[in-house]
Amino acid sequence: MEFRIDPAGREPIYRQIAEQVREGVAKGWLAPHEQLPSSRELSCILVINPNTVVHAYTELERLGILYSRQGVGVFVAESRADLTKLARRRRLLELIDRLLTEAVHLGFSDDEVSRLVSARSRQFQWGPAKQGSK
Repeated sequence: MEFRIDPAGREPIYRQIAEQVREGVAKGWLAPHEQLPSSRELSCILVINPNTVVHAYTELERLGILYSRQGVGVFVAESRADLTKLARRRRLLELIDRLLTEAVHLGFSDDEVSRLVSARSRQFQWGPAKQGSK
């Protein structure tokens, strides 16, 4: 996976890295147990401070998306559902509300949003929860 950052962007660099890893996992570009570049290696590639990469990796470890093995490296974690279904549903609804609020302010119709979401969802790796989940 190739990482890209926008040093002039509004989003902090560590968050840009974290979001790219999250997207890579969600789209299947990064597989469970796949090793990521070391913080030193990625910082050299992106020409940023190694602590910035450490910050991103630490955040992703806290969220359970990555795990590290001392002296070996940082790896993509297996997908897990620690939260109850109700808590996960609430979290998703909050995100959907934010998306819809933004779409309204951008002038999209509900049909346009539905079509866009449907088209984009086909680009992601859905686990067994997609089938039969309501």
